[in-house]
Amino acid sequence: MFDPEELDRIQSAKDDWETETLSPTLDRFGERNEQFTTDTGGNEVKRLYTPADVSDNSYRQDLGFPGEEPYTRGVYPTMHRGRLWTMRQYAGMGTATETNERFLYLIENGSSGLSMAFDLPTQMGYDSDAAMSAGEVGKSGVAIDSLADFETVFDGIPLGEVSTSMTINAPASVLLAMYVALGDKQGVDRDELRGTIQNDIMKEYIARNLYIYPPKHSMRLITDIFEFCAEEVPKFNTISISGYHIREAGSTAAQEIAFTLGNGIEYVQAAVDAGQDVDSFAPQLSFFFNAHNNILEEVAKFRAARRMWGKIMDERFDATNPKSKQLKFHTQTGGSTLTAQQVENNVVRVAYQALAAVLGGTQSLHTNGKDEALALPTEQSVRTALRTQQILAHESGAADTIDPLAGSYYIEALTDEIEAQAFDLIESVDERGGMLEAVEDQWVQRQIQDVAYDRQQEIENGDRVIVGVNKFAVEDEGPQMDLEEVDEENEREQIERLEALRADRDSGAVDDALDRVRAAAQSEQNLMEPIVEAVKVYATVGEICNVLRDEFGEYKPI
Repeated sequence: MFDPEELDRIQSAKDDWETETLSPTLDRFGERNEQFTTDTGGNEVKRLYTPADVSDNSYRQDLGFPGEEPYTRGVYPTMHRGRLWTMRQYAGMGTATETNERFLYLIENGSSGLSMAFDLPTQMGYDSDAAMSAGEVGKSGVAIDSLADFETVFDGIPLGEVSTSMTINAPASVLLAMYVALGDKQGVDRDELRGTIQNDIMKEYIARNLYIYPPKHSMRLITDIFEFCAEEVPKFNTISISGYHIREAGSTAAQEIAFTLGNGIEYVQAAVDAGQDVDSFAPQLSFFFNAHNNILEEVAKFRAARRMWGKIMDERFDATNPKSKQLKFHTQTGGSTLTAQQVENNVVRVAYQALAAVLGGTQSLHTNGKDEALALPTEQSVRTALRTQQILAHESGAADTIDPLAGSYYIEALTDEIEAQAFDLIESVDERGGMLEAVEDQWVQRQIQDVAYDRQQEIENGDRVIVGVNKFAVEDEGPQMDLEEVDEENEREQIERLEALRADRDSGAVDDALDRVRAAAQSEQNLMEPIVEAVKVYATVGEICNVLRDEFGEYKPI
């Protein structure tokens, strides 16, 4: 970007600045007694960055233009000047009726996309009346047992007019089937359905443990979904390859994108090995990242991830469709960064994490409610979180130009640094036989656990400041706000609705549909259409997942 002679002149001028201007100031005032390091690897942040820190960069090769390789500056030519990011607010409020009310409230207040949270029994493929579900029904999201619950959730919401994201993994095939079945019932053409299923089982083995089946069979379900969606619901993102939960488990920014893209490599390879053409399904892949507190590092992380995925798809998989190389991603602000102490501070945290996501070029964004460290968010806190996005979009100017921090010596150097560290980690994964092997051997988990332990020690020792927790704390402070409460009667009422459903449905049709799911599982037939037909006759999540448990078994970690 600069010729060698100009770089020499800049370095000479910097030397003069350090001697003549900086040194007297340091001698008199010094600097803050803090460690100036990145969150990624704890690398030192230099006092000053100059063109010498990015002297190896080529504008065309390393930055380019939006909508063109290497996609560092964005995957679309106009980015947020053409269309603002989709504003999603995560919601799942115990019962289907409560969730419907929250969705309608969000739409009324300007939300442009829905994001659906499920309770733990649903995420684990159990019905609400299963023994394993006791005490957890409706606690962390909405309880979904059958298509009847979906019909209630989306009552008054035409699926052809909304985009819906569903955070569901092990039973993703069943919940996607319900969405497709409901669209069929509403008369919406399948090729008009829009949304995303998370469907990222690898990160469950790594970070959350909400898995059901062994990896081999889980990968089969994922590739079946790829094939089904490419043919039937081409506007639906088949997977949201999630770094969010990897970061929530304690990873660095570089680990987050390395292990997320590593999972992406594993999914693409599995589909290719199953005989699918990479350019037939890769455009429907999407990603899901976290936005933490270090604004500039997060912006650099998003830019590095885009550039890396373009290289991976080009060099590893010979993708030719530009859309196959474009990393499109959703962002959620960092839940693990929110504190129960001084909850009002969380409004500030969420706002600047959201700013990092917007400056980094996200395609959709969820902003957390300030009270989520304590309970499900109230309507008031959800509205404030949504207004945060709207202020960013319409008042801040952050969306007025594309990739506004490009060319910053620090941002470009940090983008290069994070990319290099992430590719080193991917190389280590490759040496271990790929992500499946590295995860089954617990190597990936250990990398994250080591970082998480070190970070916690830093917080407890006061070396890492958490405002309101280990510095600027207020004694005996409780939450000064009303909290959303889960009605304990919800579980009993949900079980009663499930029992009534089983009594009213055509049990013979259900048995026949479940037999077809079993036959498909025993063969190489794509499982999705039999599952769609099963949910249409009101087979439950647990009944379908139990058929697959019988055929595939359950995963037991080492």
